[in-house]
Amino acid sequence: MDHRKARLADLLVEHSCQLKPGEKVLIEAFDLPCPELVNLLVRKVRNIGAIPVVQLRNNRVLREWIDSADEDTLKTAARIDADRMRLMDAYIGIRASDNSAEFSGIPADKMEAYQQLYVQPVHFDIRVPDTRWVVLRYPTASMAQSANMSTDAFEDFYYRVCTADYAAMERAQQPLVERMQKTDQVRIVSPGTDLSFSIRDIPVIPCNGRRNIPDGEVFTAPVRESVEGEITYNIGSRYQGTVFQGIRFVFKHGKIVEATCGSHTDRLNAILDTDAGARYIGEFSLGVNYEIQQPILDTLFDEKIGGSLHFTPGNAYTTADNGNRSAVHWDLVLAQTPEYGGGEVWFDDELIRQDGLFTVDDLKPLNPRQ
Repeated sequence: MDHRKARLADLLVEHSCQLKPGEKVLIEAFDLPCPELVNLLVRKVRNIGAIPVVQLRNNRVLREWIDSADEDTLKTAARIDADRMRLMDAYIGIRASDNSAEFSGIPADKMEAYQQLYVQPVHFDIRVPDTRWVVLRYPTASMAQSANMSTDAFEDFYYRVCTADYAAMERAQQPLVERMQKTDQVRIVSPGTDLSFSIRDIPVIPCNGRRNIPDGEVFTAPVRESVEGEITYNIGSRYQGTVFQGIRFVFKHGKIVEATCGSHTDRLNAILDTDAGARYIGEFSLGVNYEIQQPILDTLFDEKIGGSLHFTPGNAYTTADNGNRSAVHWDLVLAQTPEYGGGEVWFDDELIRQDGLFTVDDLKPLNPRQ
């Protein structure tokens, strides 16, 4: 047994889901190359007297199903899986993939229907607000290749950042939470970016291993119609099988009125036209995991990069709710470290982060150790 997997399983069951005897947890695994982690999770869940429910999925089968599904097919599956999700106290989603572009080429209307008729009612309407959930990737050679690392080096990186000291991270995040709770106006400045918005009276949520693995962010949401200006994201994003680079948005009264990204501009706008809420922002977050320093084209890692932020078109989480609803929730990342051109974050006319490092004394413990 790989002791690193055992430590990860402990973290998921005890820290992330905080399972208690008699509670039910859905373990949903996609394309795992071996069952060891799922077996460990089942064993640990049973050892504490909780009830594991296991669903193994295959992305090639899922692709075929989405591509061929009609409205009745999607709604039927959603009713079945929504009923099951309502029974759960917790959810662990583990996603691996031999081919990170498996869902490329599916027509946009098919993906939009899947998001609206299946993902929204099962995950956004039930799993996200009503369970203690955590999602994570599983290290594969494909992920290592995407990160330009050897398989062994990537696995070392993966387990190091995924099993971080989340208790210490939680303590260091508290001053940032308190500052954001008191903030009205936020300004973001970077090359190609000058963005202003309010976060007044929106809840602030620290993330330290309860929802995502790896973790390391503090998020809220902008007041829905307050966003003005432009943002140019400098970290690529893989979404529905397509890699988008250099996405640029222009906002007026909170709405994305202009969206470009080179060769995929039409696809980008099709995603933003999924529903009325997709052109508004549902999340603003600061990344504080300085163990993650470079993007690997995987959102769960890239959005946590120390010195980054993400500004998310689409659905707002009910825990930090600005009222925006959408079948889309697309975490797009802007890094502000020197190698990405630097940048500034201002809270109510006070500079709190410059070139990826916090500048005020109470937030400096979040910076990497020198």
